[in-house]
Formats: sequence, structure tokens, C-alpha cells
Amino acid sequence: LKQPTRQEFTVSHLDESAFKGGALRDYAVYRDLGIARATHGLATAHVIRMVAPFTEALGRQHHHNVEFQLIYVLKGWFKNEFEGHGVHLMQAGSCWIQPPEIRHTVLGWSDDCELLEIIFPAEHETVTDA
Repeated sequence: LKQPTRQEFTVSHLDESAFKGGALRDYAVYRDLGIARATHGLATAHVIRMVAPFTEALGRQHHHNVEFQLIYVLKGWFKNEFEGHGVHLMQAGSCWIQPPEIRHTVLGWSDDCELLEIIFPAEHETVTDA
């Protein structure tokens, strides 16, 4: 049997100062929930808060080299187009899984949009399609 990844207990309480920019996207701030550290890289989880209005230039088709990716809309709405699955408007309470390497394009978000994202593994590559 494969040895399970060592995990540690962790708790993350809401702290507005925990939202940081300069990460993956300059139009969003991220609140790291401490999952990557607690799982020694097995997974990561963060809250994504959109802080800039959507523009068409941001809607480039891309995919993520991951094993698992789940997104849950906490506030507002988020709109995507998924290769082979069409356009979906996700609203507060909507949840979806993006299978490994599924190509998708962001089409828009509300000014108050917040997402919870859980990804395996913590370190992964995002590839913008040509």
C-alpha cells in the first residue's frame, strides 16, 4: 500500500489582512487556508476574491496540470466555458470539478465574486493555450 501523506491539524479563521495579491492573477487576491503546509504539498486550498472588473483580455483559454480541482462560489457569480461542456454561469452555492487538463475560458465575474478552490497537488502548472 502507498504510504499516506503526513498531515497536520490546521485551522484558518477569517482575517481580512490574510488576503494577498501578487500571486497567480493580478485581478484577484488570495487567502491561503494553510492546507499546502498542513498536507506537505498533497493539496492546497484558498479563497479567491476578484478585485478588478473582468475584461475580455483576461478570458484566455487555459488548463491546469492537476490531479483534482474543485471550485465553490461563496459570493456573487463566475462564468466559464469548458471544452466539450459549453458555457456555465456559476452563482453563490454552485460547485464544480475541473477534471485534469480540461480546457476552459473565463467569461466574466461579478464585482463581489469570491471562490473557494481546492487543488491536488499544491504545486501545479497552469498552461495558457495558443
